[in-house]
Amino acid sequence: MDMDNERTVAQLLEEVRAGVAEACAKAGRKPDEVEIIGVTKTHGPEVVREAWEAGIRRFGENKVQEAAWKIPECVSGPEWHLIGHLQRNKVRPALELFSVIHSVDSVRLLEQIEHVAGEGGHRPEILLEVNVSGEASKDGVRPEQVPEVIEYALGCRSITLTGLMTMAPFCPDEELARPVFAKLRGLRDQWEKDFGIGLPNLSMGMSNDYRVAVEEGATWVRLGTVLFGTRPKWKPQRGDAERWEP
Repeated sequence: MDMDNERTVAQLLEEVRAGVAEACAKAGRKPDEVEIIGVTKTHGPEVVREAWEAGIRRFGENKVQEAAWKIPECVSGPEWHLIGHLQRNKVRPALELFSVIHSVDSVRLLEQIEHVAGEGGHRPEILLEVNVSGEASKDGVRPEQVPEVIEYALGCRSITLTGLMTMAPFCPDEELARPVFAKLRGLRDQWEKDFGIGLPNLSMGMSNDYRVAVEEGATWVRLGTVLFGTRPKWKPQRGDAERWEP
């Protein structure tokens, strides 16, 4: 694993936690209100083990196909979160692997998750991905469409809606991400009031902007390179299956 000065995950995690604590202090929050999700995309099971031993308890993967071979090879105990786009034809394997899905972006996807979860006896926790920035390149529900999706989710029996997720435009200046995070928090507060529900989880902030996200109310920050260094590359093996290679 390529890490600056060969520092361990435990050392990098300590630095990140210090950054979270500083951001919480600025915002009048407690550090234990924020959970770190270790994003292990393209990293192997040994990285997950090192992160688990360092104290990370939640891990995020972007692709169902990658998770399908990786998770069974990993240490048992982590809570696995799907943070990447979910296609409807991948819902069944996704529910076998993940207990939390951050990237629900349509009623049609909700319908499929509800159907498959009901058949399989799963009870996934879901977040709605909201395209706050309005970028065409990003997935997510447009803010004006979210109430319709919330209404549908509240009628489902096999899923639990617990919050919202967003991605800010990538920019070296993390302050430029602040308006996106602040807007999602404000929208969350409004929808909680409108529907009389709690949406406690705000999944926002990545390696380049997590401090600002925490200041604006993030409860889950999705961190990869700041903890694990540059991602390894993927190579196809065994037909169309993708496997990780160092």
